[in-house]
Amino acid sequence: MAALYKLKSLRFGYSQSSCIVASTTQRFVSGDPQPSLFPLQNLLLCRHFTSEIQPKFSVNYLINSCGVSPKNAISASKRVKLRSPERADAVLTVLRNHGLSETQITNIVRNRSEVLQLDPEETLLPKLEFFRSIGVSRQDLAITLSYIPQLLTTSLENRIVPTFNFLSSLLSEKNVASVLKHGSWIFVEGHSKKVEPKIRILRELGMPQFCISRLIAYYPCTLMLKPEEFCQVVGEVKKMGFDLGKVTFLTAMRALCGKSKVRCNRNQEVYKSWGWSEDDALTAFRKNPQCMITSEEKIMQVMDFLVNKMGWRSTAIAKYPIVVCYSLEKRIIPRCSVVKVLLAKGLIKEIDNVSLSTLLTPAEEGFLEKFVARYIDEVPQLLSVYQGKVELQDV
Repeated sequence: MAALYKLKSLRFGYSQSSCIVASTTQRFVSGDPQPSLFPLQNLLLCRHFTSEIQPKFSVNYLINSCGVSPKNAISASKRVKLRSPERADAVLTVLRNHGLSETQITNIVRNRSEVLQLDPEETLLPKLEFFRSIGVSRQDLAITLSYIPQLLTTSLENRIVPTFNFLSSLLSEKNVASVLKHGSWIFVEGHSKKVEPKIRILRELGMPQFCISRLIAYYPCTLMLKPEEFCQVVGEVKKMGFDLGKVTFLTAMRALCGKSKVRCNRNQEVYKSWGWSEDDALTAFRKNPQCMITSEEKIMQVMDFLVNKMGWRSTAIAKYPIVVCYSLEKRIIPRCSVVKVLLAKGLIKEIDNVSLSTLLTPAEEGFLEKFVARYIDEVPQLLSVYQGKVELQDV
């Protein structure tokens, strides 16, 4: 019978809690010198059950209302205590009304479940409206919040607005919005500890303001490095001979940061597999650092086309490394198709007579004038070849 009583107490303890609390409170308030220990024991039992019920409710809510997987929901529930669905539902509604997809909302909640406890009217809505007011599009905002949901739990007044004001003193409003898109962590961590000291270092070294502004706008990730890493990167770029007053200095900094440096080192080996020497790789990097952080697949495609299909020596590309960054489909192949026709017609003697820089670097107008209009009388279909309307064998 004792066991049966305990079981019944466990089953009904939670439903009786309100009566127990009222009874216990009344006894203490009325000054009962010997309040019953039985209601107090049940009150403690009630609290135990409540502490177990809340995580279960949170897990179920994360799964059923937010699309989080059961495994991730268990982990995320440890960071949020939902007692009812009303506030969490309101948060989800605000996010949906600002253009976030269900997948993006799931990403946010999975990684930052605390968002569900925000006050939708007082905290969440003003933050979203602020981001929109500074020129961030709905689409960009949705993507940014999906990747960096910490923005939603960062203080608007104490962190986001002061950082915005600091950046606005250096950048146009459009570029500040670009920083939010490409360097959201600056708004999360603030500008005073990481960004401002590094800008001071660059100014002391003599970097002009327009370069500093461009670095913040386009390569904000460099400013989030640890101080010693940042100084090391700046020193390395200077040692290579880059000019602090030119944009290539900034691109080189980006190439030597974090994951980009790993890719840079790997791509150097890719170029060497095409016959480049160490000096060729260094020369190419100095001329155009971007060539070292382009995808390996893109490098292989461009090198294969220019070396194997067109016949240029690989070292010729090292002299004009910017060509690796051009679109293969939109620029390189159409222009090289024109050259192939001119070679076949004997209007150009050999491929080595064609400079990659002269062929691929000019804007379209300059290219057409030098390689199409000049030979249009001898080859009337040359423009159609360039436009892809006529196959080479039909000319």
